[in-house]
Amino acid sequence: MAPCQALPNSLFTSSQLKLIVPTENKRYPTKLIMCCSHSNSSFSTTTTTTTKFGLPIIRKRKRYRKPYPGETKGITEEMRFVAMRLRNLKGKYTRESINSDDGDDDSQNSQDDRVSKEEENTGEGDRESWVPSMEGFIKYLVDSKLVFDTVERIVDKSDDVSYAYFRRTGLERSGVLAKDLEWFSQQDIAIPKPSTPGVSYAKYLEDLAEKSAPLFLCHFYNIYFSHIASGQVIARQVSEKLLEGRDLEFYRWEGDVQELLKWTRENLNMLGEHWPRDVKNKCLKEATKSFKYLGQIVRLIVL
Repeated sequence: MAPCQALPNSLFTSSQLKLIVPTENKRYPTKLIMCCSHSNSSFSTTTTTTTKFGLPIIRKRKRYRKPYPGETKGITEEMRFVAMRLRNLKGKYTRESINSDDGDDDSQNSQDDRVSKEEENTGEGDRESWVPSMEGFIKYLVDSKLVFDTVERIVDKSDDVSYAYFRRTGLERSGVLAKDLEWFSQQDIAIPKPSTPGVSYAKYLEDLAEKSAPLFLCHFYNIYFSHIASGQVIARQVSEKLLEGRDLEFYRWEGDVQELLKWTRENLNMLGEHWPRDVKNKCLKEATKSFKYLGQIVRLIVL
C-alpha cells in the first residue's frame, strides 16, 4: 500500500479538513494525517487539539444559562420580579416556587415560563374587596411592630460587617409604631399580645440571621419595600373606614421615603454583586417566603 501523498493546502478549505488520529505503523510512521472531505457541512461547535502523545482532546463549547429577570440590575430587581409574579397570581404561593432546587437553572427557567403563562391568564379586575376591622388592624400593628423590632435589633447588634450598611437608614418603623399603639391605648382600645403570624415570622428571622446574612438582608429589604409599596393603600383605606381620616405615624417618614429606599437598595445590590448565583437563587426563594409571611400579617386586618 502506498503512503498518502501530501496535497497542497490551498486545494481545500478549513471546513473540508478533518483530523484523523493515526495508528502506529512501523513501515510508514506518521504523526498526523490530513485527509480531505467534500462535505459542505458547517464547522463543528467542538474544537480538537492534541497532546504531546498525539491523543486528541475535544473541548465542548460552554453552554451559557438564561439570565434571570432583572439580573443585570441587581438582586433587588430580581426580587421585584418575584413580587410582581406573586401579585399577578393573586397572592397564591406555589410549592414549586418555594421548594425548587437551588442550582438548577433549567428548572428555574421553566418555572419562569410557567409563571409567565399563568400571568397572561390572570386578570387584574377580580381582586377580592376587603373591609378592615379595628380589632384586626390593631393586631396587624402589633405583629408589624414585633417584626420591625426584630429586624432593627438584629441589624443594630450584629457583628457581621454586612449589616453595618443598613443601620439608621431612616426607614425604621419600630419607634413610630410604638407611638401609634400608645395613641390607640389612650382611646381605650385594648392592645393585644403579638399573634401567631408575627411571632412565627420574628422567630424565623432570628434563626435565619444566624445562618446567612445575605438571606436575612433580603427579608430586611422586602419588609420595608412591601410596607412602602403597599402600605400607602392600606393606610388610606383604614384611615377612611376606621380612623375618620387620621394619619398614623406608621405611614410617615422624615425626608423622601423613595430616596431612603433607593439608598438601601443600592447598598444591597452592591453586596449582592459578590454573592454566588446559588446564594442569589436562595434569596429569590426567601423573597417568596417573605411576601408569604407579610401577607399573613396583613390578613389580620380583616379577621
